[in-house]
Amino acid sequence: MTRRQFLATMGIAPVMRGIDLAGPPYTYSVKGQIAVSALGTALIHEHVLVDFIGADSISPNRWNHGEVIGKVLPYLLEIKSRGIQTLVECTPAFIGRDVVLLKKLSERSGLHILTNTGYYGASDNKYLPKWAFTETAEQLASRWTVEFEEGIEGTGIRPGFIKTGVNSGRLSELHQKLVKAAALTHLKTGLTICSHTGPALPAREEIGILVRSGVHPSAFVWVHAGGSAEELENVGRSGCWISLDGVNTDNIGKHVEWITFLKSKGRLGQVLISHDAGWYRPGEPDGGEFRGFTTISDKLVPALKEQGFTEADIRILMVANPAKAFAIRVRRD
Repeated sequence: MTRRQFLATMGIAPVMRGIDLAGPPYTYSVKGQIAVSALGTALIHEHVLVDFIGADSISPNRWNHGEVIGKVLPYLLEIKSRGIQTLVECTPAFIGRDVVLLKKLSERSGLHILTNTGYYGASDNKYLPKWAFTETAEQLASRWTVEFEEGIEGTGIRPGFIKTGVNSGRLSELHQKLVKAAALTHLKTGLTICSHTGPALPAREEIGILVRSGVHPSAFVWVHAGGSAEELENVGRSGCWISLDGVNTDNIGKHVEWITFLKSKGRLGQVLISHDAGWYRPGEPDGGEFRGFTTISDKLVPALKEQGFTEADIRILMVANPAKAFAIRVRRD
């Protein structure tokens, strides 16, 4: 298969506005460079371990790899048995990102696992390191770019995307800086920007910063996209990714409604789905209550098929769209 033929199977038009298709379609998992065609069926927003103690107190000494693996590995093998091949692990630095742990889990489970660079400003900045308050966007971008070019914390493991986060209202000056830093990092590395956002208001402001920085909105994943179906579609007109990543057993109907509406508006090719589940919690007995990653396979996909979604539609959601979204390439506006 030629590269042009592969891009066609992924639904990537060679003339798509703002997309630089000069580079090969690849990304990085915790085990190294991987063609996006090998990602297969993917869950694009999940967590293995999250530590909410705060940036000032967090330490990898707060958890034991063997204990975490004992708790988490069965859940990874469970989704592998359902045909999931890739897990995008969205825990940022200073909230429990542990790339060595992720590599061990990838090796034991046989799943591709992607990790990230970037800082998370949501939750009123509790998880930001002290220098995030004083350094410029350029300085922060330099830190994140070094992680991409040299590997994370001396491990040689490279991030497959940028993860940041903002509060749900209008963007503060600090959060504007984080988004600007993400834009600069994207222009240097081609990494996709996944930003914990929520409502449409901050999403629009983030997209505005990216565009003014020369980054096309197709480099932006609107994480926890929320609001009415009409708001989702309206913001989606920018070309950004609409990430419906809070799927659980209580909201299947809502997600079917949203995805059906977006398909009717021609935006199925911009939708990403996941659970935002998992979460081994250091400090809690046995890591606390862990929510598995099977609701999409067991509940949402069958519900979509009942509404007339085809296997091809499901492949767009879970194979083609993740491959497009996480391919490393600079997307200029």
